[in-house]
Amino acid sequence: MSLTKEIKRRRTFGIISHPDAGKTTLTEKLLLFGGAIQEAGAVKSNKIKKGATSDFMEIERQRGISVATSVLAFEYEGIKINILDTPGHKDFAEDTFRTLTAVDSVIVVVDVAKGVEEQTEKLVEVCRMRNIPMIVFINKMDREGKDAFELLDEIEQKLNLRVTPLSFPIGMGYDFKGIYNIWEKNVNLFSGDSRKNIEETIKIEDVSSPELEKLIGEKASKTLREELELVYEVYPDFNRDEYLEGKLQPVFFGSALNNFGVRELLDCFVEIAPTPRPKESSTRLVNPDEKDFSGFVFKIHANMDPKHRDRLAFVKIVSGTFERNSPYLHVRHGKKLKFSSPNAFFAERKQIVDVSYPGDIVGLHDTGNFKIGDTLTEGEELHYKGIPSFSPEFFKYINNADPMKSKQLEKGIDQLMDEGVAQLFTLELNNRKVIGTVGALQFEVIQYRLEHEYGAKCSYENLNVHKACWVEAKDPKSEEFADFKRVKAKFLAKDKRGQLVFFADSAFTLQMTQSKYPNVKLHFVSEFEKAK
Repeated sequence: MSLTKEIKRRRTFGIISHPDAGKTTLTEKLLLFGGAIQEAGAVKSNKIKKGATSDFMEIERQRGISVATSVLAFEYEGIKINILDTPGHKDFAEDTFRTLTAVDSVIVVVDVAKGVEEQTEKLVEVCRMRNIPMIVFINKMDREGKDAFELLDEIEQKLNLRVTPLSFPIGMGYDFKGIYNIWEKNVNLFSGDSRKNIEETIKIEDVSSPELEKLIGEKASKTLREELELVYEVYPDFNRDEYLEGKLQPVFFGSALNNFGVRELLDCFVEIAPTPRPKESSTRLVNPDEKDFSGFVFKIHANMDPKHRDRLAFVKIVSGTFERNSPYLHVRHGKKLKFSSPNAFFAERKQIVDVSYPGDIVGLHDTGNFKIGDTLTEGEELHYKGIPSFSPEFFKYINNADPMKSKQLEKGIDQLMDEGVAQLFTLELNNRKVIGTVGALQFEVIQYRLEHEYGAKCSYENLNVHKACWVEAKDPKSEEFADFKRVKAKFLAKDKRGQLVFFADSAFTLQMTQSKYPNVKLHFVSEFEKAK
């Protein structure tokens, strides 16, 4: 099959939302429609009936939340769909930000009762910055919640999006009768029976036809007609180019738990969502249909299988074809590597693939060669941009709780930091190790994984740090910089890449340091080299 044909039939997207909006449930139902699983397991308030396919780490099963991005692939009507299911929990936002560098479009899930929540706002902002095409799915329509128009207003105002409904609910909560599909012009009636795999749809070309009364009753028909009139007046018509440019966001309504409205979403998605898109590198824009392979590592996962201590680097293919056993250049190391067993994913089930195309995600077994952001090519010196580290919010000293296991602890910390679970800093003064995280829950995850995957125990000590800033000196040989290093010696550390980091204990200290040393720049993001 030709490269162009393979690119055309691929869709790679991420699902983002606030925790509990139903993201993992929606992922499960999409897989169900794709025939990839026989029975969907919903994540229910920490008690999981049948474990959700995309939550394969033990700690996720215990807590009922997704903490690591997982990759799922399935075929639907001749289209190869790759879903990156991201963690919704804010403590794992960094993993989600990194994942957004590897998707071509996004589905945003909003809870009908809670509306737009804080975490959704942050993630949508990242998508807007990159002009990623977004579809909004308003979930849990079978529960009481906000009025459809109120929700659409909230999405426009809080998320700064321009929306157009492609389906519209008939009632909600107890009165929820179904959905009118504006995109396909038909009515989908809600039976409330989640065991039915696919609801029947009834074609209605003209909403004014008396057929509607027979289906949903007089009162509901009248309301629906009035509401649809308003929709057509107020919202712009759907325009695919504007959607692809990130300027218009289609909205669907449904209930993922009850399998309702998901097929409409999937059918429309397959039709309008972008195929793999070009990506900016340090030297040029790379197009997917170029014949030479290139791709980048956006995630590393240690111990996918604890019995084998394996690390997998997740590579998003940007251009050309990736073939098993071919030598590819690891740009940062400047050496060629071969991969004898590249994996394609279906949650924890992996299979070896011989050829992968742009848009696909492959897992490469890694013995420690890869870091997040690394680029692989057929020989060209390319670097893909846009996977920064953010300044952590929480800091703790990490201590070894079992001196007999110091080797295991060191290896564990090293691998988990490569994976991007948290950031490791080493104090210049006494070489003590400090872990910085975006959320407090990550400390627990690190402790749990060190013990269960590496057999090492650690304890923490609190450290009062307000912000960690990456240090950039205009003139590293200047008196000013020497004075800064001498005065601040107690608060200086190196990150894993050897960059100098300053620990400020308060916003006031930060301000004073900046005014005292104007030629020493402090950055909250590690990617400041790009800004020079």
